Amino acid sequence: MIFSDDQAVAYDAISEALKSAGVDLDNGTLLPQSAGSDQVMAILGKAGSGKTMLLAKLAEALAEAGVETVSGDYESKKRKDQRTLAILAPTNKAASVLRNQGVPATTIHRILYTPMYDPEYEKIAEWLNGNGDRPEIEGLTDMALDRAFAFFQTNKSIPGALAMAGLRGSDFIVGWKRRDEPLDIGFIDESSMLDDRQLDDLKEIFTTLILFGDPAQLAPVGQSGSMAFDKLPEGRLQMLSRVHRQEQDNPILDLAHALADDSLTFEGFERMIEQAAARDDRVVVAQRVQASAMARAPVLVWRNATRIRLIHAFRNAYQAPAEMLLPGEPLICDGIELPMKHRKKRVDLEARGLIKGAQVVFLGVGRKPGFSRLHVLGAPDPQVSAATIIKIEMPGEEEPFIPSAARMGAAFVHGAACTIHKAQGSQWDEVQVFAPDLYAAARAGRTEAGIPLWKRLAYVAITRAQTRLHWVTRYMLAKPTEPLTTDDLRAAPPAPLTLELQEPT
Repeated sequence: MIFSDDQAVAYDAISEALKSAGVDLDNGTLLPQSAGSDQVMAILGKAGSGKTMLLAKLAEALAEAGVETVSGDYESKKRKDQRTLAILAPTNKAASVLRNQGVPATTIHRILYTPMYDPEYEKIAEWLNGNGDRPEIEGLTDMALDRAFAFFQTNKSIPGALAMAGLRGSDFIVGWKRRDEPLDIGFIDESSMLDDRQLDDLKEIFTTLILFGDPAQLAPVGQSGSMAFDKLPEGRLQMLSRVHRQEQDNPILDLAHALADDSLTFEGFERMIEQAAARDDRVVVAQRVQASAMARAPVLVWRNATRIRLIHAFRNAYQAPAEMLLPGEPLICDGIELPMKHRKKRVDLEARGLIKGAQVVFLGVGRKPGFSRLHVLGAPDPQVSAATIIKIEMPGEEEPFIPSAARMGAAFVHGAACTIHKAQGSQWDEVQVFAPDLYAAARAGRTEAGIPLWKRLAYVAITRAQTRLHWVTRYMLAKPTEPLTTDDLRAAPPAPLTLELQEPT
């Protein structure tokens, strides 16, 4: 591939920084990590400027030079003078976007803790990482190992590969330990979501940090509109200004970049959307929210009150009973509510894709009280049975309705709508943006770091769409013509994972 001029300048700047840290990408030579060479740089650019592609190419060059990529799944025994790279994102959602593009990313929190593997299954992990011969494991067939190997070639996840071999996290992980050694090089994607405290924590762990971020996105809550990279000196910032497009111009990116015009009003922006929709079917102006589309991709809103009203409009449109969920209703994982003594069970769930922010489809109640059958969208083995705590917030009420109430397990909120803030780091093929909420933000006159809040909200919302943007203009919902279904999901599931929880006696 050929870099654009600004990408080439950024690549060279990072190469020079890495060379000063003892990693020479030009010659493929490595020197031992030295003390006193701490440095932080940032690569900034708006949507479509090629940040992720540049990150991936730098990671490839480091791997070719012999730098070992460290993940939160498994860490090989460190060899003397081995140089390492960790590719991180602030949230599971943002990390999963990178992983879907073949980049072995994990979360900042996950890198702080490393799993300890059973010695027998550690042989498989070392073999998959290229550090050992193909093992012979009692109870695992050659076919199972072949499945693990094939999975690992496209998704650098040890737990995922072992799951493909028919194992669970509790089979091969015997405990966890807090990282007691510093790390080397860190690439941080979606660094606009970092707060100052997180950046300080990262600087204590890594000697070289490269931040990749979008200055036009929403700043972390409580940071008064500022982002972690704002305080870096000018010489440590590289800006990507060119927008890289697909074979055809992308009208969604055109709209996103038009928001940089200081004179653009909300009304003017809506006229631009109407003009784009008239000439390109990848932009749609809709008077109603489509309930059927909400089943697989949430409507993006600004206000929580709007989110809750849309969720209940969705449920009413499908005539969902107030006391239960229908198969096919969307959920968003809100975290794993387990005490520390159940950490191994947490690994079981996370290895199957039940991470905070994961999109899930409800398939039905489980065999035991408090259990649900779920389909985790995008997971290699998506069908899971787990103890669930499902919360549906009610309009005008502080306490949510809880149709599934396990004492502890995986927690969920309804996924038919979500706020734009929480959508950062996620992408969907088609996205519905609820324009009346953005109009309310424009009328409120709020700004963030000198930029009207509605523009930041609009920028983040429309750039979540990969192929088509639906700009919804009215407080209306189109009733579905067909009932909710799970026919689009895999019909023949593997043996489901069951989360058993017992208090110690």
